[in-house]
Amino acid sequence: MEKAKRLFDCMEIQAKKPQTDLLSAKENGAWRLYSTQETHSMIYQLAMALLNLGVSGGDGTTESRDKIGLISNGRPEWLITDLAVQQTGAILVPLYPNSNPKELEQILNEVAVKYLFVSNKELYDKVNAVCANIPSLKAIYTFDQIDNCPNWTALLKPLEEGYRDKLTAISKTITEDDVTTIIYTSGTTGRPKGVMLTHKNIVSNVIASGKVLNQIPIDQKRALSFLPLNHIFEKMCTYIYLFHGFSISYAESMDTIGANMKEAQPYIFTAVPRLLEKVFEKIMVAGLKLTGIKRKIFLWSIKVAEQFEINNTSAWYKIKLAIADKLVYRKWREAIGGNVQAIVIGSSACPIKLEKIFTAAGMVVMEGYGLTETSPVIAVNRYPENGRKFGTVGKLIDDIQVKIADDGEILCKGPNVTVGYYKNPEMTAEVIKDGWFCTGDIGELDEDGFLKITDRKKEIFKTSGGKYVAPLPIENKMKENYFIEQMMVVGAEKKFTAALIVPSYTNLKPWCAKHDIPFTSHNELLRDSRVIELYQSIVNGFNPEFNHVEQVKKLTLLPDEWSIDSGELTPTGKMKRKVITEKYKAEIDKMYAGEEYENPSLVH
Repeated sequence: MEKAKRLFDCMEIQAKKPQTDLLSAKENGAWRLYSTQETHSMIYQLAMALLNLGVSGGDGTTESRDKIGLISNGRPEWLITDLAVQQTGAILVPLYPNSNPKELEQILNEVAVKYLFVSNKELYDKVNAVCANIPSLKAIYTFDQIDNCPNWTALLKPLEEGYRDKLTAISKTITEDDVTTIIYTSGTTGRPKGVMLTHKNIVSNVIASGKVLNQIPIDQKRALSFLPLNHIFEKMCTYIYLFHGFSISYAESMDTIGANMKEAQPYIFTAVPRLLEKVFEKIMVAGLKLTGIKRKIFLWSIKVAEQFEINNTSAWYKIKLAIADKLVYRKWREAIGGNVQAIVIGSSACPIKLEKIFTAAGMVVMEGYGLTETSPVIAVNRYPENGRKFGTVGKLIDDIQVKIADDGEILCKGPNVTVGYYKNPEMTAEVIKDGWFCTGDIGELDEDGFLKITDRKKEIFKTSGGKYVAPLPIENKMKENYFIEQMMVVGAEKKFTAALIVPSYTNLKPWCAKHDIPFTSHNELLRDSRVIELYQSIVNGFNPEFNHVEQVKKLTLLPDEWSIDSGELTPTGKMKRKVITEKYKAEIDKMYAGEEYENPSLVH
């Protein structure tokens, strides 16, 4: 592994220990296995077909290399296309399937995409509607069989004599410093930026992060993948699997993750905090339906999990934990296949409460931190107990340097740092200074070397009284209450701090039924004085944990959950604060009408 310099070097390692199930995915209701030999054959065939279509690495410069677009959910074809494109010297430009047509058109024109691969008819139709405005695009290929659409299998033909040698000769010219992919960040504000990542950027991260993964005691190397592969977090983790002999199963969709986990029985998977929140929500809904002693045992087990601490030496707590495991936690693990040892969390901050609950239940949450521009991992919590600390994103991985600027911003230097933004040297110069990448995040390194993220630099705001408020810690803390689904703190240039809150209707509705509160809609629920009092009491309970200026004085409950499709969240689940602020301007203005309020109250 240490000798690997390019991502496709994983194939040479795999060939030495071939697997019957290197990749797998559901096709027509049944799992379809891709052996190492079949996968490699498809990669070489597609790479040769691309060369025959005129795809090339140009004169070796990033600008001259052909760009191949890829818009698809995670599936074996995604990875096969990636590895094939790499060996031609071209650059892969993967995009989110839910990108809007205008954004797709802008990006595909910016990179002058030559060929494009899409997964299904919906995506084909979306791109086909704007392809006339993309002069560089020569053809679109689909993974699914679609009438009157070129299918990618038409490119997969047996290699003729000498073609393999030709392909090998070309791949040998590709160096670790060559850009292998341009990943467009979704961004919480502004237009997406094309982050250029070299083989060295990603491989260095694969090697360092792979050492962390190898600490997990697993019997069989099986992983489940369901996050977008065009996000560097999932892509980098995928290459850890490929270099370390894991088999990878792809979930059919986000809606089938639970069923697919039970079938694939993974030992590890990556996720974002939002998914864990949803899983725990379902656990709570099921548990609260219980009656009698079973309900009491369930609620007791939740309390035991919430009390979990790393390196807890209390014999009495260990006895309680063992009892809770036998009666409750074991069933949680069985529901997702029975084998999960670790869950690697990224993208945004994970509530400590969730980390404790899942870790106590035998599914160790390993939260990490990084950005697309850092390939992505900068720090991560380890599996061993001395390598984890709740409330932090772990220790730095090998070969990464971090320093904290005078204003608290985290600066990073290492082989993982991007070479820059595509066709945007001005913005590159803004974020990379003297070799240090400015992350835009505020944080601190504690005495034990654990990195803690306290907020986003651009999200910290100043009240009209000149006091600074960091919204993220407030939001994360209050979201630990399972009646709060989503929350955004506001108050820039205002006299006090306020908040928009989306209730967890999954938990709120049973509470309402228990308290004989009738409802026909979310809006009706939010008008009930008892619901208003519930949320006011929750906020009042948390407020003493923050200083006066940070305490939420007023809040508005919202009827609709924020989502990717409705535009309030990025594809990785982060809040688009600007979008939310504009969308709910009237609600925010109402909270600040007069601005004379100093005591907590609620607008609904």
